[in-house]
Amino acid sequence: RRRGREGKLGCSIVEYFGGEGSEPKEIEDVLKLEYRSKLLNPKWAEAMVSQGSGGAFEVSQRMTALLGWGATANFSENFVWDQAVETYVEDAEMADRLRKSNPEAFRNVLRRSIEAA
Repeated sequence: RRRGREGKLGCSIVEYFGGEGSEPKEIEDVLKLEYRSKLLNPKWAEAMVSQGSGGAFEVSQRMTALLGWGATANFSENFVWDQAVETYVEDAEMADRLRKSNPEAFRNVLRRSIEAA
C-alpha cells in the first residue's frame, strides 16, 4: 500500500476468479504480469508488428495505458519502460516496421516514451 499525493493510504486490488483458494492480487503484481506477457514478450511484439497497422496501434495503446497506470496507480517499474523502449524504439528494424505500418502509432510510442522519461 502506498500513500497518495494527498497523504491518504490507497489500495488497488484486482479480483481474480481462478478457482478455489484464489487470492485477490495487488494491481502492481497484475500489471507486471500483464506487461511481461504482452508488451515485453518478444513473441507478442513480433506478432503485433507482423499484423501491420492494427498491431502497431495495439502496441501504441499499451504504451498509453502504461503511462496511465503510472499516473493513476503509481505503477512505475522502470524495467517495463526500459525494455519497451529497447524493443520498439531503439531496435532499428522494429522501429522501422512500426513506422512503416502505422506512422501515427509509432509517433505515439515515441511521445509516450519521452513523456515517461
